[in-house]
Amino acid sequence: MISILSLTILLMIGLFFFIRGSIKDRTEIVTIACQDNEDNILSYLRDYFQTRSYRVKAIDTETNKVTLEGEVLPSVFLAFFLTVLAGCGLFCCALVLSMIFTTDSNIFLGLLILAPLAGFFYWKGANRVEKVAFRLDKNTQESSDTVITIQAHRDELIQLQNTFPFTYSVKETV
Repeated sequence: MISILSLTILLMIGLFFFIRGSIKDRTEIVTIACQDNEDNILSYLRDYFQTRSYRVKAIDTETNKVTLEGEVLPSVFLAFFLTVLAGCGLFCCALVLSMIFTTDSNIFLGLLILAPLAGFFYWKGANRVEKVAFRLDKNTQESSDTVITIQAHRDELIQLQNTFPFTYSVKETV
C-alpha cells in the first residue's frame, strides 16, 4: 500500500508541475543573418506581425528596434485537456485513498470536483499580452547581410522561420 501511495504522490506532484508549466513564459532570442536589404525585411516583418494581430508599441530609431505587442488567447483544447488530465490524476488519488482508508462511502471521489480548477488556472494564466521585439543591423563583417535579432515566444519564432521568404542563416539562439 505504501508503494502505491508514494507513486500516487509522485504522480500528483508531476501533474501539478505540468499544469503550472502550461502557462510558463517561453520567450527566446534568435539572431538571423539575411541576404536581402533592410527595407524588404522590415516591410515583411511589419506585414507578418500585423496579420498575426500584433500592434506596434514602440519604435526606437536610435537602436533601430521595433517593439510590438499582441494578446494571446488561451487554447480551448488545452484547457479541456488539462481538466481531463487533472480529473484522471485526482481519480487515481481518490482510488488510492479509498484503498488505504476503507470507508463505505465514496467521499474521496469528491476530489474530482477540483479537476476544473486546472482548466481555469490555464485559462486565466495563458490569456496575456505577448511582446515581440526585433532589431535590424548591418553585419559588421565584410558581407552585406542584414542581421535581425528577434525576441519573441518560441512558437512565434518557429512559425516565423517556417514562413520567412528570404534566404537566411540562424546565427545563434539564446
